[in-house]
Amino acid sequence: MSVNNYGVSSMVAPLQRVALHAPGSTLQNADVHQWHYGQSFNPKELGKDYQKFVSHIEQAGVEVLWMAENTESADAVFTYDASLMTPKGAILMNPGKTLRMSEVEAHRVFYQSMNIPVIGQVTGKAKCEAGDTLWLDDQTLLVGRGYRTNDAGIAQMQTMLGDQGINVLAFDLPCYQGEQACLHLMSLISLLADDLALVHKTLLPVALAQLLSTRGVELLEAPADEFEASGGLNLNVLTLAPRHVVAIDGCDKTLLLMRSAGCEVVTFSGESLCIPCEGGPTCMTRPVLRSIKK
Repeated sequence: MSVNNYGVSSMVAPLQRVALHAPGSTLQNADVHQWHYGQSFNPKELGKDYQKFVSHIEQAGVEVLWMAENTESADAVFTYDASLMTPKGAILMNPGKTLRMSEVEAHRVFYQSMNIPVIGQVTGKAKCEAGDTLWLDDQTLLVGRGYRTNDAGIAQMQTMLGDQGINVLAFDLPCYQGEQACLHLMSLISLLADDLALVHKTLLPVALAQLLSTRGVELLEAPADEFEASGGLNLNVLTLAPRHVVAIDGCDKTLLLMRSAGCEVVTFSGESLCIPCEGGPTCMTRPVLRSIKK
């Protein structure tokens, strides 16, 4: 157990504390064209669907830390992207989506209120969103180079995390549906355990697939039709602990794939919020503390 009340260097170690941002009036009244939201966006239903998601986290014994409502960003409900927690404190990101810039300062204020140190920030023309990051192990952070994260952002992350002895490995992401769509590294892979990952192998960078193979990570290939139908959210799952995950309803083949691999899977509806707003269960969390693996 960590002596601190913060610290993350894993995607799968048991989640103990998490920061959430409840969907408020800014999201419910959002201009769907401005925010690039899909047709199924439903302000009347998203509160109910979100609460079901939260209930799964609370039932797992995770402490929920509520962030104050951000009245400038409809996307603030997706708390993963604006900052990254590390073993020594938080790094503030510099989002590639300019509409989300207010979230960075909101995360800074939140950390200050929780007495959690902010140890760095991606600045200037450098861009990085935490959705493009993935902890492979305690000493390795993977970063996707794409429309939301650029070379300068990766270089700054390498400098800041290098001070902690953490290697930052970069991988090129595909263009896929273009600059306006949200394709993060975490759109293509979710770690379910140290030795198990759910992936969309067609779009996965070759070098990353090879790295996972050398690490002995089994790849579960998510069905392409469900990837397309859900906008990639069939494999955006939140791992609460090894092989214990939260996923959206409706992607039956993907859910069966995970359960057949020994995973306990709990679900909620993604129709009103997740799918139209291009953000899944992981995106709606900012892990603050995951237990240190023995």
